Amino acid sequence: MNFFEELQKQRWDDHRYYHHSRINQALHLVSACCFLTSYALLFINPVLAVMVGWMLAMVLRQIGHFFFEPKTYDDVNKATHEFKESVKVGYNLQRKVVLLSVWGAVPVVLALRPDFFGFFSPEETARGLLYNTSILWLIVGIGAVIFRTLHLFFLMGVQSGLVWACKILTDPFHDIKIYHKAPMHLLRGEMYDDMSDWYSPAVTKADA
Repeated sequence: MNFFEELQKQRWDDHRYYHHSRINQALHLVSACCFLTSYALLFINPVLAVMVGWMLAMVLRQIGHFFFEPKTYDDVNKATHEFKESVKVGYNLQRKVVLLSVWGAVPVVLALRPDFFGFFSPEETARGLLYNTSILWLIVGIGAVIFRTLHLFFLMGVQSGLVWACKILTDPFHDIKIYHKAPMHLLRGEMYDDMSDWYSPAVTKADA
């Protein structure tokens, strides 16, 4: 597969394995809007951008995955939850627990050690807990993407790692495109996506 075929395949696998719940899809839609807001705020108010990205976008996204996405046998894809976790290219639920634990620990540690073990100078420490938390959360977010990308270089190859990084950065745009009708489905009482409208020649070719 070339770069764009693999990007399509990673997106398709992510959708079909981890986005059956319409509630999860709707939360991803709101999360995507928050992420795009965060992208724009980076050029205006970086502190607020990080807070919107982590506190709103990321939290809503993971609520959908952890609490609303079914963990039972997937009849649509003929796959168990354990299988999905094992083939997930990016951060599966177990890896997300680790990442979110690090994220949650940052402000706690910073409250106990305002200089963060010497990472911040006295002048930087004076900026306050909120500002310095945003700096560390930005580092955690960027570091998580870089770490997994480099890890995938060794596991699946350089192209796969770069494809995943591209997918992560463009997910907000793609999520709005594919999940903008999720609220409408929920209003109709449709709680789960049967994926029937996702099989196309292009996707099938990339998935083969």
